[in-house]
Amino acid sequence: MAPANAGSQRSEEEIPAAAQPVQPLDANYVLTLEEIGNLAAEGGKPAETLTNVVALIARRFKTDVCSAYLLEPDRSNLILAATLGLRPQCVGTLRMAVQEGLAGLVAEQVQPVAVEQVKQHPRFKYFSEAGEEAYQSFLGVPFIDRGVLQGVLVVQTIVARIFQENEIKMLMEAAAQLAPVVSEARTLDRFVAPIQERLWTLARNLWWSWDHDATSLFRELDPVRWRQLNHNPIALLSDMPLSTIERRAKELVLHGRVNYTYRRQREYLDADRTWGARHAGVLRPRPVAYFSAEFGLHESVPIYSGGLGVLAGDHIKSASDLGIPLVGVGLFYGQGYFRQRLDRNGWQQEEYLPTDVNQLPMEPAIGTKGEPVTVQIETRNGAIRAKVWRMKVGRCDLLLLDSNVEGNAPEDRELTSRLYGGDGRVRIRQELLLGVGGFRALRAMGITPGVLHLNEGHSGFAVLEAIRSRMQEEGLNFDQAVPRVSREVSFTTHTPVPAGHDRFDAGLMEEHLGPLRDSLGLSHERLMALGRENPYNQNEEFCMTVLGLKLSRRANAVSSLHGEVSRAMWTGLYPGKPEEAIPIRHITNGVHVPTWLAPQMFRLYDRHLGTGWHEHGGEAKIWEGIENVDDGELWETHLSLKSRLLEFVRLRAVEQAERRGEPAKTLQALGRVLSPDALTIGFARRFATYKRANLILADIEKIALMVNDPKRPVQFVFAGKAHPRDDPGKRVLQQIAELMRDKQFANKFVFVEDYDINVGRHFVQGVDVWLNNPRRPLEASGTSGQKVVLNGGLNLSVLDGWWAEAYDGLNGFAIGTGRTHSNMDVHDTRDGEDLYRVLREEVIPLFYQRDRDGLPRGWIKRMKRTIRTLGWRFNADRMVTDYTVNCYVPASGGTSSDLRGML
Repeated sequence: MAPANAGSQRSEEEIPAAAQPVQPLDANYVLTLEEIGNLAAEGGKPAETLTNVVALIARRFKTDVCSAYLLEPDRSNLILAATLGLRPQCVGTLRMAVQEGLAGLVAEQVQPVAVEQVKQHPRFKYFSEAGEEAYQSFLGVPFIDRGVLQGVLVVQTIVARIFQENEIKMLMEAAAQLAPVVSEARTLDRFVAPIQERLWTLARNLWWSWDHDATSLFRELDPVRWRQLNHNPIALLSDMPLSTIERRAKELVLHGRVNYTYRRQREYLDADRTWGARHAGVLRPRPVAYFSAEFGLHESVPIYSGGLGVLAGDHIKSASDLGIPLVGVGLFYGQGYFRQRLDRNGWQQEEYLPTDVNQLPMEPAIGTKGEPVTVQIETRNGAIRAKVWRMKVGRCDLLLLDSNVEGNAPEDRELTSRLYGGDGRVRIRQELLLGVGGFRALRAMGITPGVLHLNEGHSGFAVLEAIRSRMQEEGLNFDQAVPRVSREVSFTTHTPVPAGHDRFDAGLMEEHLGPLRDSLGLSHERLMALGRENPYNQNEEFCMTVLGLKLSRRANAVSSLHGEVSRAMWTGLYPGKPEEAIPIRHITNGVHVPTWLAPQMFRLYDRHLGTGWHEHGGEAKIWEGIENVDDGELWETHLSLKSRLLEFVRLRAVEQAERRGEPAKTLQALGRVLSPDALTIGFARRFATYKRANLILADIEKIALMVNDPKRPVQFVFAGKAHPRDDPGKRVLQQIAELMRDKQFANKFVFVEDYDINVGRHFVQGVDVWLNNPRRPLEASGTSGQKVVLNGGLNLSVLDGWWAEAYDGLNGFAIGTGRTHSNMDVHDTRDGEDLYRVLREEVIPLFYQRDRDGLPRGWIKRMKRTIRTLGWRFNADRMVTDYTVNCYVPASGGTSSDLRGML
């Protein structure tokens, strides 16, 4: 028999249970809910219930040990919560990472692990303090409650034993019955302190990243480590002992604030009277599947490179706020996008660093069968496999496919390591995984999307997989299935720049899409025709944008001007149709207000726009209240944000110089760079040549006079990355960076390395003017200037993208009149001259025109106008409601009337 209690010692005559002939287990050995209820009543508390239950399981399964390990709040460690057979003093103290030991392997894989001889297993780890040296065999199964891993249930025997399939199944059933008790134990019995548990709950949902109260809690726990850890709350909590958290909470009186923020998060997640519930209820059983190659959610989640990803992040956040049933689908990049460093010559160097998945708020996605979701895609040269992570973004889920799994070839394990890296073969395999794999992941989780929203062409293969699935489900052929699927597809194109549209040759297509093509019943040429502007041109490559346009019922550009450009660009796809009839409309991009609005400005809006103003941010009337704000209050708020920006830039400039080994004199100078009194102009974006970051340097003498004017000085802060293979873009960046060494500009130009969401946030919240001078009409939309609007900064921009429809003559400044020139040199020269003219004649005089109170009244008037006229139009809530009303609900068949086309 098993020992009567955990501390008993065996006599020499005692025969261990496992040495006895083991009779086959039957249904009588399965725990019932009634038994668990009786044991709970006897124990009273979840911890006592666990102790009673593990003793019962040890008897039922005729094992020497039964133990329950609970997943700690960091979801990276297991803690022994109850045992019969191991040393009782280990309860509450024995910890193991999910990457170590056999119990950790169960948690890591979220599936049973049975081992006859544990010491022969590569994951065997001996915990001497537990007294488990005598035990030979191991069987562990996961505790899963409502689809979420809660811990691990383990049985062990002294004599080697092969656990049979029925035994494994019955232990799984026992774990399933016990899982609610385990979940309650983790929450209520406080194996960790209540404040830590609630902080972990906040940290595991990215809602915290756009809630200023939640963010401030983590920052105040340890401001220095918070910055060092890139504002990552999971890394912070993992780094801080419980005693330190409790001490800091007492010192700062945080308990009440933690509880308040925790309750607000629960209310947010549980709310059912949302805009989406009223206007998009049809999406609840069949949600929107939003596919994007990148998602820019927060700087601590490095799976984005720039504007496309940040837009996708803002989209999913606003969908959450509005209550739109939406699931994001993307890829998990183990090394993300590159970290940028400039050498002594100002030349960009790229560094790729691995991301620790245990420091991210994600967990394995669990499928309908209670097991971790994996997907497999066949190609002509073998299969590509991926596991699926789930990340909570407020009310929405984000699924991320990760190819770093056993069974993949080495090249495929590296497939999702880097964003936008590799050649065409890497790109097509990434996009196959994103589209086909992403759709299969949804189905494996029991999600049948009512709408497929393709955010750019990278995910276009998802439509082909959806067609294959529909053919199989409904017994259709390809031509019959296409219209049924296409009516549910919404496609967004983002760039008029040719390099932004992926193209693949026929060989790559056949190698990777061949098996899917076979399933669709298509010839090679028929498949290629789906991605060709001219389907009969056998030399034309397959274009993902063309695929998206052909297989979607609704296609849109991302600004009014971009819509015009896109219709002209793709007329070849619609022979016989005039340009204005090309079926590409537009929904102009917007930004997620809570993410980009500075806390100081948020508080100012709370006072003057009314309680809950941000829940109605897409309504123009809400923003009228800005005109009632006292000029001095608005200006002082702006100056505090500007001061914060300058401190940030100085700190980063010194760190950069230290890394390059600059002399102490240089470090000292950089610590004092930039003046709080000078007009501060910001420029931060991708350093593609068409964005013309160096346009301001076209006439170096003119700009030198401006920045060195002792009465009305101007200063510039720059940030941005060039693509690793874009040497022309790197040269532009180098030209900007070298000005920091030029005596004329040393204190007036600063380049901040490693542009990311954190750098962008400081810039858009603190600059006086945001400079944007792309070569019209190559800027599809642009959103950085929209973030500046929210914080009271003014735009100085070419009339391109969103600014072409936003500028009214008084809410910012325009470079040029919107005219272009067929000669690029003439075009650039003309824009450069106009940039200088507007700076000299409009921007600088208005900024320095002060009244007796020292306030620039004219400038403040323009600040208010830009907030009032643009705040409601260019935010993501308006954008997502537009998508919902015009794309999602019609695509899902949820409109109650549609009389378009009637005479």
